[in-house]
Amino acid sequence: MTFLARRAKRKAEQDGSLSRARSKITFADYLLALFFILMIAFTFLPMVNMLARSLSDGNAIARMQVGLIPVGFHLDAYRLIFNDAQYIRSLFFTVQLTVVFLIISMTLTIFTAFPLSYDNLKGSRIFVMIMLITIYFHVGIIPNFILYSHLGLINNFWVLVLPNALSVFNVIIMRSFFFGIPVSLREAAEVEGANPLQILAKIYLPLSTPVLATLSLFYAVGRWNGFTDALIFIQPSHRHLYPIQMLLYELINNLTNIEAAAAEGVGGMGFGGLTQSLIAASVMFATVPILMVYPWLQRYFISGATLGAVKE
Repeated sequence: MTFLARRAKRKAEQDGSLSRARSKITFADYLLALFFILMIAFTFLPMVNMLARSLSDGNAIARMQVGLIPVGFHLDAYRLIFNDAQYIRSLFFTVQLTVVFLIISMTLTIFTAFPLSYDNLKGSRIFVMIMLITIYFHVGIIPNFILYSHLGLINNFWVLVLPNALSVFNVIIMRSFFFGIPVSLREAAEVEGANPLQILAKIYLPLSTPVLATLSLFYAVGRWNGFTDALIFIQPSHRHLYPIQMLLYELINNLTNIEAAAAEGVGGMGFGGLTQSLIAASVMFATVPILMVYPWLQRYFISGATLGAVKE
């Protein structure tokens, strides 16, 4: 059989396999595809609407005329934000806070999960059980406030970092991933004289890129979106420690009060009907930076998110 004949036969076999695969597509597959399309739309369209509101006239927003396309296009809300030095300062502070939080959190998570991945570690089950108790039981805000006051953490940068630096859930995920790495690799390194730190740095971490990227994304998004700790433990006299989400929370409350007062005839219009547009622009300003991180980690995130799936 000539080369062209073999190539034609192989192509016919591939086409036949493809046609058989297509013929196996059922009605349930179409329903599943439709479901995921709707889920994407439900996730994406609110952001499009928020962007349209941030670029629309305040009166059009009040009349509920804004959908996915701006009405009365203008950039006044974004001009107000970018001309406000506090917003820019808070944005850079939140980036710094997120980076410091991420480094500390991932370091603690790695050095907690790695020893627990040793089957012969004495007391590991008791330690894991104690960690799991912290998931189900929480001491509450008031005891935490008293504790942080005695530690001098109130109105301190570190009160936004240390209390939530370690997630037990993330430790369990990383420990499960470490369990999936063959023990023979560790034993071979131990025979060669490698200590635990060398084994961690040269074997476990290079093989754990998906879970490291996934947990880093979890920690970074959680810290970026967090504001309740700043609301409780940072006083208004220390506004320079406000993360961007706390500033957004304060702005929305203030503008909502102004709008309510204007509707009741108590005060003026504040920003000349720009209230809703400014709120939408502030949300976009605080949300877009963290959304830009995800595409860079997407391929690692997908691999890490499938942790626990059936392996070949």
